[in-house]
Amino acid sequence: MFVIIICMALVVFMPLVAKAPLAWQMHKSNGYDNRNPRQQQAGLQGLGARALAAHQNCYEAIAYFAPTVLLVIAMDAHTVFTAQLCIAFVLLRLAYLICYWANWHIIRSILWVLGMLTIGIHYYLLLR
Repeated sequence: MFVIIICMALVVFMPLVAKAPLAWQMHKSNGYDNRNPRQQQAGLQGLGARALAAHQNCYEAIAYFAPTVLLVIAMDAHTVFTAQLCIAFVLLRLAYLICYWANWHIIRSILWVLGMLTIGIHYYLLLR
């Protein structure tokens, strides 16, 4: 269960990792506007816009991953395989971020599907 909890923490804090390139792009765009950061973010283009989208998508991933992991723990259904699924999700999400920043949209979409597949497998295992 330790591995699963570590993976949960990594997913929860992943938006902070995704914030770094966003903040860098904001800084390059006439300095980081701490008074109106969302307005500044809305005007970003290219890498800045993709960094913002990646950052926001990290929060969306939490909404899928957290309940799944909490169910696995609550139902005492954690196994080596469920831990491996959690590790796979984290690694896929990190690769997803890189693809978002690099504008590799097709690979990014494939990684997103694979990440969601790990969530689906968890539910399949919980329901059988």
